[in-house]
Amino acid sequence: MKVGDRASTTRTFDREMVADFLDLAGSAHVADRVPEPLLGGLISYLLGVRLPGFGTNYLKQETRFLAPAPLGEPITATVEITRLRPDKHLCDLATACTDPAGNVLCAGRTLVLVKDVAKPIEV
Repeated sequence: MKVGDRASTTRTFDREMVADFLDLAGSAHVADRVPEPLLGGLISYLLGVRLPGFGTNYLKQETRFLAPAPLGEPITATVEITRLRPDKHLCDLATACTDPAGNVLCAGRTLVLVKDVAKPIEV
């Protein structure tokens, strides 16, 4: 791992997926946009599976939701290493989700412990 390393994933959420999520969450309301926790889930997926990878432990996360995420359009989540602190096994990353036009839907940063991280898995 080095500063500037990035990983991305793209996912399209449809009305049925969102309804299933809301059902699990105990909400009867059917959303006309992607709920914010699903955007956060894309970022969590990247941190735990791609970069840094399996064994990553969250220490801190900050996310600002800037615009609604539309249903039926691809959403791309990206994480990028901004700082490494090998002496403490810490990794700072910038995080974001964007729509197909490049509009930022959410942005933030996260701090993770990478002491026992395995090599990133290609999915």
